[in-house]
Amino acid sequence: RTQAEMAHTCRGTINLSTAHIDTEDSCNIVLSNGGRTYHLKANSEVERQRWVTALELAKAKAIRMRNNQSDDSGDEEPASQSDKSELHGTLKTLSSKLEDLSTCNDLIAKHGAALQRSLSELENLKLPAESGEKIKAVNERATLFRITSNAMINACRDFLDLAETHSRKWQRALQYEREQRIRLEETIEQLAKQHNSLERACRGAPGLSSSSTGITSTAKGHVQSAKGEASDEDEETEYFDAMEDAPAFITVTADPKHHRRSGSNLSGASEGHPEDWNLEDSVFESSNQSSYNESTCKDLLPKKRRRTRIPDKPNYSLNLWSIMKNCIGKELSKIPMPVNFNEPLSMLQRLTEDLEYHELLDKAVKCESSTEQMCFVAAFSVSSYSTTVHRTAKPFNPLLGETYELDRLEEFGFRSLCEQVSHHPPAAAHHVYSKRGWTLWQEITIASKFRGKYLSIMPLGAIHLEFHSSGNHYVWRKVTSTVHNIIVGKLWIDQSGEIEIVNHKSKDKCQLKFTPYSYFSRDVPRKVTGVVSDADGKAHYVMSGTWDEKMECSKIVQSSHGSTSTEGKQKTVYQTLSPKVLWKKYPLPENAENMYFFSDLALTLNEPEERVAPTDSRLRPDQRLMESGRWDEANVEKQRLEEKQRAVRRRREAEAVEALEEGEDYEGYIPLWFERKVDAVTGELICVYKGGYWEAKDKQDWSTCPDIF
Repeated sequence: RTQAEMAHTCRGTINLSTAHIDTEDSCNIVLSNGGRTYHLKANSEVERQRWVTALELAKAKAIRMRNNQSDDSGDEEPASQSDKSELHGTLKTLSSKLEDLSTCNDLIAKHGAALQRSLSELENLKLPAESGEKIKAVNERATLFRITSNAMINACRDFLDLAETHSRKWQRALQYEREQRIRLEETIEQLAKQHNSLERACRGAPGLSSSSTGITSTAKGHVQSAKGEASDEDEETEYFDAMEDAPAFITVTADPKHHRRSGSNLSGASEGHPEDWNLEDSVFESSNQSSYNESTCKDLLPKKRRRTRIPDKPNYSLNLWSIMKNCIGKELSKIPMPVNFNEPLSMLQRLTEDLEYHELLDKAVKCESSTEQMCFVAAFSVSSYSTTVHRTAKPFNPLLGETYELDRLEEFGFRSLCEQVSHHPPAAAHHVYSKRGWTLWQEITIASKFRGKYLSIMPLGAIHLEFHSSGNHYVWRKVTSTVHNIIVGKLWIDQSGEIEIVNHKSKDKCQLKFTPYSYFSRDVPRKVTGVVSDADGKAHYVMSGTWDEKMECSKIVQSSHGSTSTEGKQKTVYQTLSPKVLWKKYPLPENAENMYFFSDLALTLNEPEERVAPTDSRLRPDQRLMESGRWDEANVEKQRLEEKQRAVRRRREAEAVEALEEGEDYEGYIPLWFERKVDAVTGELICVYKGGYWEAKDKQDWSTCPDIF
């Protein structure tokens, strides 16, 4: 290490170049340097000898490096060629200036001596006494000037000698400082993530509301290249940056009234018809959100009055580190967590909460075009994340056999059923039927890992959506959710990854990218972008927005291949019509920050209802106690339920061993309302609804339900 590096080493570091290495016996090694001594113990004499050899080699290398640093020769870490050129240029300039100073010094000395001779001759002349005194003072000042000039020249010469002597050390110091700067930038980025709330306040929220789209606008560097290929566009055309990954594109917003098709000017252009974007006949609503709400709220007003608040969250203190320090690296579902980390909803209810914007699917039913329908499906897939932006608490892990129903057939036209079909790994099956023309089903397994500073949640499993009239069958998967600042700082959640939505009937596709948060990025936080294309790969719509606020859709009129970007990717220029708002998040209810940031729908999910199955999450006692603010009692009840579930699992394991010994097959736990089948579309084994639940509810015959509470 250099001297600068040694000054920044950790406490307890030993400089090997001056260290003494000795052996006490067959297994012990003594490493000493001044007043610091380390005693190392190997497992065997062979291992000890290997360590001694390695330390001696490292010591020899450290001595060579120290000698090389002292005489400026050796195998120092080379600087880059540009750094060397810059340094040599600086030294050459200094040398040139020094020569100029030397020339000036000779001239000063020559003229100074002549001046002094002239003054001496004046002193010898018979002049008045006053003039002689003045001439003497001038002579003294000239002498001082010559002495000062000589001193300056000598100092400059010494500086150049020193610069030449230490040039290599400067190179190493410069390289070290650059590495330190990179480490500092990485540290700053980590600190910035830990202080996300402060960063948001500095950036200012008004920037989000003023932006008309979710894609960062006005990239001046791209305007000229795009105009060069589509010269017939308006001067007021807006340009947008594309996604960083696959395939990069630029979106151009055009006015339908002034749009002129000019395919001959566009290389490889694919054209659309602006008249297809009919503002009156199209299912797409106006971008004015007020008209969107007016058109939907009349049909969606609930017929039954439901609760609008729950008891405020109590303020309990908790020693977080004492619980978390033994959890690093473990599967989250196997960690005994108190309810302090939970919210009073189960994972089954959180899964049902994805239906909050079900009206998007009701609108999609009315679409005649499959690509237009895909836009609504894509907006629906993004809307399920809108409630997670403030919801950093963990939902309750459902017990095996636990169910949750949400019957809104009369109010909203759909009824939903979830069942916990597996405990290890935890898996939930979900089935939704809507009399307005669609059916949704999924089996989700949650894989989660606690990594000390953050928690990664990876939902596994496909989501299926089928429309009854058209037979369009859509399949997609969820992205990864990450909860940051688990130990220190304010918790915040981010969504990242890509969603590919495929219509297996028409082969249409939609690629959505959830951009991960970065402190140094200029992008809008929580940005989502994507393109809807048909079976031939032709792009029809551009999707843009944020997963916590809104999604917009723009119809593509023309597309062309643009210039290659600096990253080597070829950008596609999409000329689109004005964007339409497909989805916008509902505002949170009043006092939401004291009610776990629940939405209006979430507040009703755990509301007690009659005639539900005895396994319904609403009847779970620990969850109900937590909602009521009785957390200590909820923790006791939670432990009782988990121990009861473990006892049932041990009994099943014993039955499986007994069946194996007798040569019989043991089926294990069989879901009550779902059955496993091979999906004809994906080929995966998935739990699908087999029927019988709603019939059992009508008869109030729950005799087949297990006793889990």
